[in-house]
Amino acid sequence: MVTPDARAGEESLVILQTLLCLLREKNLLSRADIETLCERVAMRAAAAERDPFPCCAEATRNAASEMARIGSYIGQHYGGKHRRA
Repeated sequence: MVTPDARAGEESLVILQTLLCLLREKNLLSRADIETLCERVAMRAAAAERDPFPCCAEATRNAASEMARIGSYIGQHYGGKHRRA
């Protein structure tokens, strides 16, 4: 049985994925922006215990993994320039 919290999380994820794709389609987000967002989510997951916004460490790791997956999809589907190193 799916709990209401899990369902809300899945619904939020669908909204996030759709929003990121829409913003990329409209060129409001660049591929470099998506890469930066992926890095920031990963950094937050790596420092979950020091995060000023308290949340579950497992949730932040899952978020980082999901953001990497979303970033990969958007990069393959919409292309664009990578961030300059």
